[in-house]
Amino acid sequence: MSSQPIQDVEAMAKNREKVIVRTSVLGIVSNVLLAAFKALVGLAVNSIAVILDAVNNLSDAVSSVITILGAKLGAKQPDKKHPLGYGRIEYISSLLVAAIVLYAGITALVESIKKIIHPEKAEYTTISLIIIAVAIVVKLLLGLYVKNRGKKVNSGALVASGSDALFDAILSSSVLACAIIDLVWGISLEAYIGVVIAAVIIKSGIEMVLETLDDILGKRGDAELTKQIKRLICEESEVRGAYDLILYNYGPNKNYGSVHLELPDTMTVEQVDSLTRRIQAKVFQSTGVILTGVGVYSFNTKEDEAAHMRNAIQKAVLSHDWALQVHGFYVDTQQKKLRFDVVVSFDITHKEAIGILQEEISALHPDYTIDIVPDVDVTDV
Repeated sequence: MSSQPIQDVEAMAKNREKVIVRTSVLGIVSNVLLAAFKALVGLAVNSIAVILDAVNNLSDAVSSVITILGAKLGAKQPDKKHPLGYGRIEYISSLLVAAIVLYAGITALVESIKKIIHPEKAEYTTISLIIIAVAIVVKLLLGLYVKNRGKKVNSGALVASGSDALFDAILSSSVLACAIIDLVWGISLEAYIGVVIAAVIIKSGIEMVLETLDDILGKRGDAELTKQIKRLICEESEVRGAYDLILYNYGPNKNYGSVHLELPDTMTVEQVDSLTRRIQAKVFQSTGVILTGVGVYSFNTKEDEAAHMRNAIQKAVLSHDWALQVHGFYVDTQQKKLRFDVVVSFDITHKEAIGILQEEISALHPDYTIDIVPDVDVTDV
């Protein structure tokens, strides 16, 4: 790869960091003010639901602080110890945000249950209802803005914060409805509304934890992205197929990849070198993915016998439901050797699959040495 893609990645990372920090600062200021107003209202009218809503806003402010720290640390330049950067720190910060949300939810649940067991009458006023209504509007606008910015810069923490703010607006609406019911009909539901608020917060926290753990553990590559990369590669006239595409994620918007190209066996090393460099630049400009490794499969072009063998063997292999794809097929008719890769589903072990295929292909071509390599089903083939 040339230095230009690397410079482009660094520029995008700096811009992304600025967006995350500015958006998070806005979230911090808004949530602290909302938490202060709601806390005052909650204490004044003796409402556990309003107080818990204030605590939830405060936890959102803390989450925004962690998001900023994660973005700052994740944007650190690569060094000798971490040559691919610190982007994955953002996943850790997202996990901390999820832990705070869970803690807030569990605390809210405990306090609400206490209020159900030992109820206390809330005394709402017109001013308190106006403050709650204004808070709902602010939270709704804040949530939409933060979520939109998070999607724009691919920040899981911002998207989670925006979604949480939208949930808060809905929950605050339930608090307002509870207050109106209390004023009109004298029925106190706030402790029960508190339980509902707590349940929604806990559910949101659990979903955030699971999603972040998927990012940390490593998950299947995005289907649309892998299809786009393969399509871009196969647009090159020399390429007969693109296989074994694996994406390595080192943080939001920091994707590296490796792929195998099936090329005619008549190409020179110079031609292959020129082609792979062209493909690397093309893929990066279109997707932002840096292909750090491009392997090559040789495709028979000189003998008709190889084509017949390829078709027959591919038909035999794909007759099994667990065999998803055959590629990298090459036959050396002089030395009586053939080789190919097969993508195996998770319904069978590689050892069992290769044993079955070795036996079947050997029966078709007993005079050939057969080399079958199993591939993991890492992307939609």
